[in-house]
Order: sequence, then structure tokens, then C-alpha cells
Amino acid sequence: MQERHRNRKQYFDEQVLTTRKHVLPYISKTMPVTAATRVFEIGCGEGGNLVPFLELGCQGVGVDLSQAKIDLGKEYLAEVVPDADVTMIVQDIYDSSANSLGTFDLIILRDVIEHIHNQERFLAFVHKFLKPEGRIFFGFPPWRMPFGGHQQICESKILSKLPWYHLLPTPLYKSVLKMAGEPDRRIDDLLEIKDTGISIARFTRAIEQAGFRFEQKDLWFINPNYEIKFGLTPRPLPSLIGGIPWFKDFFATCCYALVKKA
Repeated sequence: MQERHRNRKQYFDEQVLTTRKHVLPYISKTMPVTAATRVFEIGCGEGGNLVPFLELGCQGVGVDLSQAKIDLGKEYLAEVVPDADVTMIVQDIYDSSANSLGTFDLIILRDVIEHIHNQERFLAFVHKFLKPEGRIFFGFPPWRMPFGGHQQICESKILSKLPWYHLLPTPLYKSVLKMAGEPDRRIDDLLEIKDTGISIARFTRAIEQAGFRFEQKDLWFINPNYEIKFGLTPRPLPSLIGGIPWFKDFFATCCYALVKKA
């Protein structure tokens, strides 16, 4: 239990640092973020992404389906930003009870959209939580990138470092995981990610079809989060690669986007 607590705190701290150094400045390019900004994070986990906004005096609301993560988040936030105006709750936003949350200036989905089933339905639904001039920030790994299948969570040291094999046909992918000795629960998690993973092109279509427009959209060759995790300097995807449809998905390790209602 203590090991899990330490691991989640490390993840929380990584979220804080990456959002403070990269996500908040990215949003601030076109959207002023002040103490009057009301921020909503969907799939917040322990709430690390909210911390830089809470430090500015923003009101924050975080929702997640995991009671354990919400409980840890309340503990961590009480230590880091003890006087913050923040609410952390277990909530399915599709439930009618979520209507009481109100509307927000900024919605954050960082490393979340690629885990949501039926993203098109979700994007059409999330309109109700956004103020007329509000924005949504997305940060996610495109499906075809080297580790878009989240295979780094594999117990097998070989599979956890092997790129692109998540693109194998599902029966073959499942067989590889089984032969490597991955537990059934881990295999189920990886297959679910394979089912929900989203490409750059499909993300772009889904955003536009849901009645949003892009204010910013940028692809990264080296994910900004890799600076905290691996000590690597973030790098935008070279324009030569980024200009080639479909092909760019294989080398963009992260997509940042800021959207508003069309």
C-alpha cells in the first residue's frame, strides 16, 4: 500500500510540473488564465494538473470514476495548496447529477480522451459544461505513436520497451501478450486501450463534427512530459513529418490542442 501511495504521489508531482511548465503556458497563448477562471478536469486522477491553476487562485473541480484516486487527490492537494478553492468528487459526467457542477471557462482532458469510449458522443455531450467563450484543452498520445498502446505498463521488460507492436491485429496482439505472461487483467486493460485509442485525423474530425473549432493544435516529437519523466528536451514534430497525413501519427508522441465552440 505504501509503494502504491509513493507511485501515485510521483505521478501527481509529474502532472504538477508538466502542467506548470508546459500546459498552462500553452493555454495562456490564446486564453487569459486568472483567478476568475473556473477550471474543470475530467478524469482528474489525483488532481495534479489542477495545482498550477489553483496556485493562481482559480476555482477548480476535478471528477474521476476512481474513489481511491479522489481520496489520494484530496490528501495531496491539502498538502500542496491547502487554501485552494477545489472540489474533488467521484462522478460520471453522463449522470444527471453532474448537471449541478455548472459551466466552466476551461475544461482539461490530459491523457484522458484516448481512454474514453465513443469519443464522438463524449465531445457532443461535453458542450453543456462549457461557457460560451470557454475552451477545452486536450493532451494525448496519438494511437499510432511508438507507445500509443500504453504497453509501457506491461510487466514484461521486453514488451514494455517494444514500440509499435500494439498496432498488430487484435488476435495476434493478444497472443503476444499471453505468450509473454501478462496477467489477464493487464491484457484486458491493454485491449481496451486498443479499442479506444484515437488517431490525429479522427480526433480532428470528431472535434469539428461536435461543433468545436481549433484555436491551437500542435504535435510533439518529444512529449513535454518526457522532460520530467526521462530528462528529455521537448521537441515539436518536424514540419517535414508533420505535413504528411497518417504518417505523422507514427512519430508524434503527443498532441496538444485548445478548442472552443464553433
